[in-house]
Amino acid sequence: MNEQTELAPRLRALLTKLPDEDVPITYQQAAEALGLVPPRTIQRVALALEALMREDAAAGCPLIAALVVSRRGELPRAGFFELAVELGRFPADPAGHEVAYRQELRQVLAARSG
Repeated sequence: MNEQTELAPRLRALLTKLPDEDVPITYQQAAEALGLVPPRTIQRVALALEALMREDAAAGCPLIAALVVSRRGELPRAGFFELAVELGRFPADPAGHEVAYRQELRQVLAARSG
């Protein structure tokens, strides 16, 4: 089993158990919580998040990856938006990405509490 197939379920478990008041978390916080050590810790988290996005989209569920954001703001990294568009979950026009993200985040939080 490679790291990615092992990391994605661990990341899902982490994101599922975090209290609502502690999310969203940053990619760095996710890497630390998973005990990842350099090199490429953020890249490894991003790849695991992409795997979770594909699983959630296939299952028709809110994208749990929305719970992880960049430390430079309140939004995920560009790769999140690119994949969300590719998966048909977000509009192709980047002008609609932030609104779509906020809606996705609300859906994830609602699904966690429900």
